[in-house]
Amino acid sequence: MQQNTEIELQAAAFRRLVEHLQAHTEVQNIDLMILADFCRNCLAKWYLAAAQERGEELDYEQAREVIYGMPYQEWKEKYQQEATTEQLAAYQRRQQEKN
Repeated sequence: MQQNTEIELQAAAFRRLVEHLQAHTEVQNIDLMILADFCRNCLAKWYLAAAQERGEELDYEQAREVIYGMPYQEWKEKYQQEATTEQLAAYQRRQQEKN
């Protein structure tokens, strides 16, 4: 496979992942962290790091808007729920397992 083709496929898969997360606002970031050890904010940080590596002007809030599909504060107000006791306990267990 040619490198350009591979990059295009990776970019398409990334766009699909972002679209999927934007469509599934019922999935909370803490759930993603528990199950997969990453969340929308992690993706935004990785996106920002990639932009900075290439000398692009971008800040964290702009990167989060790319991932969330809207300003983070707006997404948070519309969709973020308070973490349950069970979610917090599961997250703590996950963190302990990593260490």
